[in-house]
Amino acid sequence: MANVRNLKKDINYVLGDIIETVYIWESANPDKDRKKSEAIIDEAIATFDDLIEKVNAKGVENHKTHFKGIVDELETKGRAMIDKINAL
Repeated sequence: MANVRNLKKDINYVLGDIIETVYIWESANPDKDRKKSEAIIDEAIATFDDLIEKVNAKGVENHKTHFKGIVDELETKGRAMIDKINAL
């Protein structure tokens, strides 16, 4: 990882793309129930808040493993949300 700024951008881009995909799905399927898609958006926003809070945490002993854990968490949660979108 190059720096914290790039990690924050990655978090923003990944979760922003997920939210945008849900909005596209909603506009393409206006007759479908939106409860599941809105839940995915809420999950993406909560994940964004959680990950940014972890990135900004002070007093971390080992920065490299801390940020590697954040990247891994972003990847796993992002994939889970993409799977949920595909299941819609």
